[in-house]
Amino acid sequence: MQLAKVVGTVVATVKDSGLEGRTLLVIQPIAPSGAPSGAPLVAIDGVGVGAGEKVMFVRGREAAFAFLPEQVLADASIVGKVDSVDVGGGGSGARPPSQSFGEPRRSPKGGGGRASILRERAKK
Repeated sequence: MQLAKVVGTVVATVKDSGLEGRTLLVIQPIAPSGAPSGAPLVAIDGVGVGAGEKVMFVRGREAAFAFLPEQVLADASIVGKVDSVDVGGGGSGARPPSQSFGEPRRSPKGGGGRASILRERAKK
């Protein structure tokens, strides 16, 4: 997922039938600091946001997943509204990326990933 700011709307009088009734918005990808990061793009609104709001969006194949079980042709979809962004620092209790929850740790024996961790636990 990436952060963006909604900067405009798209009006299309003729479009694919899978996009009928869907709102198309122009979004500007941003860095956590709020600075623009890349070129603006068009995304399908999956949550009901408006101009000026910060959002989370996905690109590629995952963009269509937001509308399952419906078949929607999408390359970018807005999947969440962002209330605030905290980039941390200075005793906030944030963990470094290498110690984040959910990431598999490497096996000391040279293996890797979640499968080798589970095998090691099963041996004990």
